[in-house]
Amino acid sequence: MVNVWAAYLLDLIIGDPRGFPHPVIYIGKLISFLENQIRKKAKTEHALRVGGAFLTLITVLIPFTLTWGVLFLAGKIHPYLFYFMNILLMWTCLATKSLRVESMRVYHALAEGDLPQARINLSYIVGRDTRELEEDEVVKATVETVAENTADGIIAPLFYMAIGGAPLAMAYKAINTMDSMIGYKNEKYLHLGRTAAKLDDLVNWIPARITGIFLGLSSLFLNFNVGGSFKILLRDRRNHTSPNCGYPEAATAGALDIQLGGTHTYFQQTVYKPTIGDDIRPVEGEDIKRTVKLMYLASFLTMVVFSLIFWMIKG
Repeated sequence: MVNVWAAYLLDLIIGDPRGFPHPVIYIGKLISFLENQIRKKAKTEHALRVGGAFLTLITVLIPFTLTWGVLFLAGKIHPYLFYFMNILLMWTCLATKSLRVESMRVYHALAEGDLPQARINLSYIVGRDTRELEEDEVVKATVETVAENTADGIIAPLFYMAIGGAPLAMAYKAINTMDSMIGYKNEKYLHLGRTAAKLDDLVNWIPARITGIFLGLSSLFLNFNVGGSFKILLRDRRNHTSPNCGYPEAATAGALDIQLGGTHTYFQQTVYKPTIGDDIRPVEGEDIKRTVKLMYLASFLTMVVFSLIFWMIKG
C-alpha cells in the first residue's frame, strides 16, 4: 500500500500535467483503430457484437500485458526502478486533481456570471449537449460528473491498485476508457459497445457501492446532511440508467439536500432519467465546491480503510 499512497499523493499534488504522454491517450487511439478496422468488416448486428467483444479483449489485454512487462523488466534492472515505475503508472490511473481543476473552471465561470463559458467548460467533462443548459442545469451536470468520477476516476482505480498494482489498475482504466468512447446505448454503439459497457458495469459494481458509502461518511465530517446522504443512497441508488452511477450521485444529492438526475440530451438524443434526491433547496454554484470537498475526503477515507484492511491481512 505504500506504493498506492505514493501514487495517490502524487496525483493530489501534480494531477495530469499538460503535454504528459498519458497512457489513456494511447488506449483511446487503440480503441479508435480497432473500431475502424471492425467497422470495415462487420456489416451486421451480430458481427458488430462479435467485433466489439474482440475489441474489448484486445483493449484490456494490451495495457495489462505491457504494464506487467514494463514492471517485470524494471524489477530485473533494480528493485527501486520497479517501485518507481509502479508508482508512476498507478499515478496516471488517478484523476483527483484534474477533476477538481476542470469542475472548478465551471464554478469560476458561473461565479463571474459567464454562463456561455461555463457551458463550454462543462462540455469538456461531460458527454451531454451543454449548449442550451441553464445555470442550475450546468451546476447539476457538474455535481453529477464529479460524483460519478469519484467512483470511476479515483476509488475504482485505488481499489484495483490495492488488489493488483499498476497492471490491474491499467486494465481497469482501459475498460473505463472503452465505456466512455463506445459504451453508449445509441444506434452507433448499441452492438459494438455492448461487451465493453457490460464489462464496465461489472468492474465498477463494488467500487461504486464503496464510493456511495464513503461519500456518505464524508458528509458527516464536512457537516453536510449525513442522514440524508444515506437515506437517499438507499432510496434512489437505482434511479439511474447505469447500475452503478446512482450510488455516488444519490449519496451526494442527499448530503447536499439537492435533486439530481432528470432528462438529458446525449449526442442529439433525449435520454429520460428519474430524479435522484429531494428538491429541498435550489442548486447553486457552491454545490460544485461542496462536491469537490466530498470527493477529496471520500478518497482519503478510502485510502485509510484500504490500508487498514491490507495491513490486517498482511499481518
